[in-house]
Amino acid sequence: MNATELFPGIWHLGANISKDNLFEGMWPIPHGVSLNSYLVEGKDIALIDLVRDWEDAPGEIEKQLGQLGVDIQRIRYLVLNHLEPDHTGWVPGFKQRNPGVEIVTTKKGAELVDTFYHITDNVRVVKTGDSIDLGGGKVLRFYEIPNVHWPETMATYEVSSKALFPCDAFGSFGKIGDRIFDDQLSEEEHAFYEFESLRYYANIVASFSPFVERAIKALEGLEISAICPSHGIIWRRHPERIVERYARYASYYKGPAEPEVTLIWGSMYDNTAAATDAVREALLESGITFHEYRVPEQDFSHILAHAWKSQGLILGMPTYEYHMFPPMAHTIDILGRKHVRGRTVFWYGSFGWSGGAEREFNELAERHKLGWEVVGKADFRGNPTAEDLSRLKREVAAFVEKVRERARTSA
Repeated sequence: MNATELFPGIWHLGANISKDNLFEGMWPIPHGVSLNSYLVEGKDIALIDLVRDWEDAPGEIEKQLGQLGVDIQRIRYLVLNHLEPDHTGWVPGFKQRNPGVEIVTTKKGAELVDTFYHITDNVRVVKTGDSIDLGGGKVLRFYEIPNVHWPETMATYEVSSKALFPCDAFGSFGKIGDRIFDDQLSEEEHAFYEFESLRYYANIVASFSPFVERAIKALEGLEISAICPSHGIIWRRHPERIVERYARYASYYKGPAEPEVTLIWGSMYDNTAAATDAVREALLESGITFHEYRVPEQDFSHILAHAWKSQGLILGMPTYEYHMFPPMAHTIDILGRKHVRGRTVFWYGSFGWSGGAEREFNELAERHKLGWEVVGKADFRGNPTAEDLSRLKREVAAFVEKVRERARTSA
């Protein structure tokens, strides 16, 4: 990547991470992800957010600083909006190269600078409304947005350009190329980033949705010309679009979600798979938008993205050793950990000598306080009969109407 000027005296610096890695050690990134940093130059220079030593991301940042003729030792302020190591892992190496740099972060951020990197000198603690005048017309102002998605998080606002640097807030999976701005992308590319921002939100931020809403409220008085996140594209023509998108994603936390269905199922010996054919047929006949995933063949990251936005969940869960089929149990546990609450649910599945899936399902729903409305269930012994399949189709059709009704009455 190359350094890209956003505004006079403000540049994007960044590195792309390949598809062969896992984000946070567990989420697949089949289209990679970008790590974005930003340089603001007045009479003094500030660097906003860093990278970690991941596929030589520090080397990329140094190369781009070289393109701008900026030596690391000239950087006076290192602003750390968020202390997660993908944005701060290079802090020790950076400080070794520039011992006099002043780290700027929140009070809780300063605690983590010490905890993670054992650095306590030249750390400036800021709070909402504090600012740093870089000279030359460049002023950085800080706004705390805690729990988006760690407690120490803040956003930095550059007053002259009206650019907002919110770190993980308003971010997305997906590598970026030489065209990094929203107004440079085609509709097809925007559709790609829309899903990758949904997947990023559901995987990383969803549990903190109430805090996302508070952050949007806290920032709504700012005149914003561009939103420059730490992952994904920069929004300079229509920054309101990514804010509206995040506000919509956050609203799914308390429901209702979209009038769509996510079908998640697993099968050991094709008995539940045979029933799934009938479920799929009923969904197609209903005309409702639905997304289908089989576990463990397909990854939870994508399942979670569609489950987060769908009001309806259909779960195909056979019994395994008096419990639920383990990949389905793990899926429901993930949905619970990410607070996919208030959904309308139907489940079905095969059992052999005895059931047991329902008991574990109920235990998981109660443990995570999911508040799911189970409007139907259909379990059957062994291979489903023609009567089982006919009943299943009728009940799925009724379930779809319940999903649509919930969306209509709560719109």
